[in-house]
Amino acid sequence: MTEVRELRLVVTAENYEEALHFYRDVLGLHEIADFSSDDGRVRLLSAGRATVEIVDVRQAQFIDRVEVGRRVAGHIRVALEVPDAESTTALLEEHGADVLAPPTRTPWNSLNARLTAPDGLQLTLFEELE
Repeated sequence: MTEVRELRLVVTAENYEEALHFYRDVLGLHEIADFSSDDGRVRLLSAGRATVEIVDVRQAQFIDRVEVGRRVAGHIRVALEVPDAESTTALLEEHGADVLAPPTRTPWNSLNARLTAPDGLQLTLFEELE
């Protein structure tokens, strides 16, 4: 059996500097490596622990209804746990993210917001509630 040791989400951005600033400087992902070369630019940013969440179409529709009110996500959406969904949503919006839905309490007891990052990647910010 194979063992996966790391999950990397690779985001190809038309505006590299804007994307790097958004994820590293605004969202606070720590830069851990620079693999840039004459062939192109790439920075590796740490996003903490990674998981892969597999959902069926019905569950994806339900999640979108809860977070946004309608089906909006494609087959890939990135969910990031943050300590404060309200302030992080506001911060990301100030830096070019489009807020699809503000932080909303979910049936699974978290505060979730849905955004589209400047590079087009759809994000869920979630804050676990006690």
